[in-house]
Amino acid sequence: MKNALNTVGVIGAGSFGTAVSNILAENTNVLLYERNDEIRNRIIKEGTNRNHVMHPNIRLTDSFEEVAEKCYLLFPVVPSASFKKMIIDFSPYLRPDHLMIHATKGLHCEFDIDTIHPKDVNLKKIKTMSELIQQETAIVRIGCMAGPNLAAELATHQPAATVVASRFEEVIREGKNSLRSDRFQVYGNKDLLGIELAGVLKNYIALASGALSGIGYGENTRAFLITRGMAEMIYIGKALGADKKAFLGLAGIGDLIATCNSPKSRNYTVGFRLAKGEKLEDILASMNEVAEGVRTLKIAKLIVDHIGANAPLLQMMYSVFFEGLSIEKAITYLMRYPVDNDADYLDL
Repeated sequence: MKNALNTVGVIGAGSFGTAVSNILAENTNVLLYERNDEIRNRIIKEGTNRNHVMHPNIRLTDSFEEVAEKCYLLFPVVPSASFKKMIIDFSPYLRPDHLMIHATKGLHCEFDIDTIHPKDVNLKKIKTMSELIQQETAIVRIGCMAGPNLAAELATHQPAATVVASRFEEVIREGKNSLRSDRFQVYGNKDLLGIELAGVLKNYIALASGALSGIGYGENTRAFLITRGMAEMIYIGKALGADKKAFLGLAGIGDLIATCNSPKSRNYTVGFRLAKGEKLEDILASMNEVAEGVRTLKIAKLIVDHIGANAPLLQMMYSVFFEGLSIEKAITYLMRYPVDNDADYLDL
């Protein structure tokens, strides 16, 4: 296996970046970038990070130049709000022969999402992480990984699977070779945009699922949420150019099920705590890591309003999170919303 003879670079030592590093380290040496001196030194000293025991094949660094020089396969795993700055800082050291597979489930906007009016939104200025990489670096062979990959479960070596998506067969092949193990299965997909959007859009559905649990609703309601939520994901994804098939596999329905049913999901936790009466700003301030769903909710609302897509669940969740609507009233609205066909998205 080619990657077993090389060092793979990971950018970002958060929970998922650490989980990815440990998975990779079962097959190869890993150079893990962490810019914060205190965090990096603590990881080196203690041999653990965010409840993950660090594999001995992982070495920490604070040098983008070293990562680029020693690694041709790179996995950036940083929040979407920080991704552009990271990739710009990294770009002077990146070459066309690098392969990059990001694991960030978010979108970047070239405008202020809190002040822009939907009619002024330019969809070309809403970018996936792969588009940012292409825009800001010399790298050509780009991919992403997405799927039901809760970091807390990966930390305990529970079996899991992911999707590596890319337009380049080489990226998929190298991603599989570097990640696959007896505890981690890897599938390939050529629809890079679809897989990225599936990983992004499920975030706001997970917020809603946590909110349902927070007010005491059970599995019937959650099943209703997941199935109609997946329909909305497909509608929005199709409007942005993705194929519906991406939403029907691991990165779509698989990730949706995992994040909508697990208190280990950060997005689920935010929704749960909001339903219990906490203020959103207090919840976010108390979290050690980013819950991408809150930002996704704002961006997806702008997209839906701009293109006129049918997304009642998104509209209601936005009103709950940012306009003071009660969850109970939102559910009443959704229960009364007319729906003609159960799986009409299959005909798209």
